Amino acid sequence: MTPVTGRYERLDPAAVRATVDRLHARIATRFPDRNLRHVAAELAGLVSDVGEQEARTRRHEHVARVASLVAVVLVVGATVFALVMAVRDAVAAATSLRAFEWLPVVESAINDTVFAGIAVWFLLAVPARLQRAATLRRLHRLRSLAHVIDMHQLTKDPERLRPGFRATSQSVDVGLDADGLAAYLDYCTELLSLVAKAAALCAEESTDAVVLDTVSTVENVTGGMSTKIWQKIATLDLPAVSRPATSPR
Repeated sequence: MTPVTGRYERLDPAAVRATVDRLHARIATRFPDRNLRHVAAELAGLVSDVGEQEARTRRHEHVARVASLVAVVLVVGATVFALVMAVRDAVAAATSLRAFEWLPVVESAINDTVFAGIAVWFLLAVPARLQRAATLRRLHRLRSLAHVIDMHQLTKDPERLRPGFRATSQSVDVGLDADGLAAYLDYCTELLSLVAKAAALCAEESTDAVVLDTVSTVENVTGGMSTKIWQKIATLDLPAVSRPATSPR
């Protein structure tokens, strides 16, 4: 693998954060009075938290792994000690014990070994479970943010720009022309795409099936939302709606 090739095999948290910051600046410049810029700022903070919390989680996982290994050694040592003592006492009484009287000793040894194995398995899984829980919390925040973005675009309906549109007393005035509406919706799709990228950052170091499945869920959710938004943008190309050929981004 060449260094150049390796650079493009992983997402760079700093590059994702820079892209979010640039998008935030674009939104703030074009829509300074819209809350969408605050959503972009929130996403920038989440992307930064992903990088910082990943490093923090790795430190916590290291501590948990050391603690679990110490606990495993104690469990194994206690089990071995108990088995050795039981066998020693059984051997010492072997002359007076009949064959069937060895059954409780064998049964106790098997039970101790099984329970010790279960305890070892549980202790070794603790660090991975802690890391999974921390990652899932970050993914939950990103999924919630995706729904917030979807709420911001929900009332931005291109049909309101039709000359024959008749507003009701409950209609929401979006205050955007075709150019502004197209830009606003486009910014929403970019935010959703970056939410998916932030989710992918959470799984850069993970092979946990639950984490990877949750990342795929976030990507599917943001992809579905983007598809709906692009359907709105496509509606702006109808003859009844005038859309500028170019617009500042």
